[in-house]
Amino acid sequence: MVHEALLYEKEAGNRVNCGLCAHLCRIAPGDRGTCGIRENREGTLYSLVYGAIIAENVDPIEKKPLFHLLPGSRSFSIAAAGCNFRCTFCQNHEISQMPRETGRIVGRERTPAEIVEMAVRSGSRSIAYTYTEPTVYFEFAFDIAGIAREKGLKNVFVTNGYMTQGMLEQVAPRLDAANVDLKAFRDDFYKKQCGARLQPVLDSLRKMKELGIWVEVTTLLIPGLNDGEEELGELTAFLVSLGAETPWHISRFHPQYRMTQTPPTPASSIHRAAEIGKSAGLKYVYSGNIPGDPGENTHCAHCDRILIGRHGFSIERLDLKGSACPHCGTPLDGIF
Repeated sequence: MVHEALLYEKEAGNRVNCGLCAHLCRIAPGDRGTCGIRENREGTLYSLVYGAIIAENVDPIEKKPLFHLLPGSRSFSIAAAGCNFRCTFCQNHEISQMPRETGRIVGRERTPAEIVEMAVRSGSRSIAYTYTEPTVYFEFAFDIAGIAREKGLKNVFVTNGYMTQGMLEQVAPRLDAANVDLKAFRDDFYKKQCGARLQPVLDSLRKMKELGIWVEVTTLLIPGLNDGEEELGELTAFLVSLGAETPWHISRFHPQYRMTQTPPTPASSIHRAAEIGKSAGLKYVYSGNIPGDPGENTHCAHCDRILIGRHGFSIERLDLKGSACPHCGTPLDGIF
C-alpha cells in the first residue's frame, strides 16, 4: 500500500517539496506532510494509502451532493484515510483525521481494476472519491479514474478544493465533475476552523471551470461563523462570476466533532441564504439537510417549472425532454 507519490520535487539534504495541495509542504526525511499520509523516505515521497480503502459504498449521486450529474443514478463511493484540512466540524473525522490524531493508517487492499469492477457490478454510473479528501490519495484516484473512463463511468471528486493548479491540470482529462466545499468567504474562518486559507480554494474553482469540469458548490452554514448577509452576498457574487449556472447547495449544520456546543442551523437561515443566492443571479440554489423542503427541487431557469422533484436523496419527479424543459425548451445545465 506504499506507492511513490506524484507531483513532488527533490531538494538538497533529502528534503522534498510536495506540489499536490496548496499547503506545498517541505518535508524532511522521515517526516510526513500536513495530510499525515505522504511520507519522505530517504528523499523519495511516498503515498501511504495507495490501494487502502477505508470506506466503500453505493450512494445516490444526490448524496454527494450533485444534482446536475446523471440525476437518480448510483455512484460507487470510496475513500482512503487522511485529509489536508482539520475542520472543527468534520462529520467524518474518525477517518479523515485518523493519521494525524492517532498515527494509524488502515484500509482494505484494493487495486484500481478491482474498484472499477465493483462499481460496474453495482450498476453505478460514476465513481465518487469522497468522505475524506480525494486530493491526498490522488495517485490511487488517478489510476482508478483512467480505467473507469475506459468502462464508460464518470469520475467525481467531493473536495475541499485545496489542490494545486498542476494537480488539476493532470486530473482534468479524467475528472467529469466536482462538488467543492466553499466553507466560508473569510480567510479568518479558514485559518481558525480548517487550518487552511481561502484563496487557493477560489483559485481551484476558477481553474476547474476553465478546464471544463462540471462544478457544484456546497456551503455548510454554521450559526454565527459564516452566515452573515454581507459575507453570503460576497460569496454568491463570486459564484456568479464563475458562471450563473453553478449550482449552490446550502447545507444545514448539526453539532459534531469539536463543535458540539454550536446549535443546528435554523431552517430560516438556510432560506435567507437561498434568497441571497437567487438575488445575486444564481440559477440553481438548493436547501440541504432539510428533507422535504421545496428548496431541494430543480426548477427551469426560464419558466420556473419543477423539472426534478426530490425528497432527501430520492428523486420523486424527473420531467425532462432530453436535458431540457419539456414546457419551454430551455436546456438544463449539467451532465445528463
